[in-house]
Amino acid sequence: MKKVRLEIVGLSYSQTQSGAYALVLGESAGSRRLPIIIGGFEAQAIAIELEKMKPTRPLTHDLFKSFAETFNINVIEILIYNLVEGIFYAKLICTDGTKDIEIDARTSDAIAIAVRFNCPIFTYEFILESSGIVLDDATIPSLSQFSDSTQDDNVDSENEFKTKSSEELKKMLESALDNEQYEMASKIRDEINTRKES
Repeated sequence: MKKVRLEIVGLSYSQTQSGAYALVLGESAGSRRLPIIIGGFEAQAIAIELEKMKPTRPLTHDLFKSFAETFNINVIEILIYNLVEGIFYAKLICTDGTKDIEIDARTSDAIAIAVRFNCPIFTYEFILESSGIVLDDATIPSLSQFSDSTQDDNVDSENEFKTKSSEELKKMLESALDNEQYEMASKIRDEINTRKES
């Protein structure tokens, strides 16, 4: 069966399921997109790694990576191999250097692990044919828009950041990371970076 490589294109609130997020995967050499509904914890785990944020304590997926590396196991590929009644099925392809092992996983967990191991994500052509959609990239929310606040709260917090000094922002960033408020930390970091560029 023909495999198609996917990249993470965006992450946003799900418009159809309360408390869930839409992870949008796109084929590397094409315009089709594969939206997958995932839980908040997994969405946060993916966003934190992609944003290169360091939590004060390891998340479950970080622990998995440390455990695997300690025993010389590497995840070399993620494969989304089936779709049944709207549920995607995935597996980790792992190796210890001598043999390859396939481990069943929830798709959201598999992708959270993929970003930590920097390994490719694949699916089969039949899955993209049945569930893939063509989206204009301008309509896909970027990872920087991922937040657990409402839009109005986002505007308020962003305005609040603009009134803070750089030192205050750095303290707020440390506090947000210590309290595991990663979405807030991401916004504070963006404000700090914006000031550095201007």
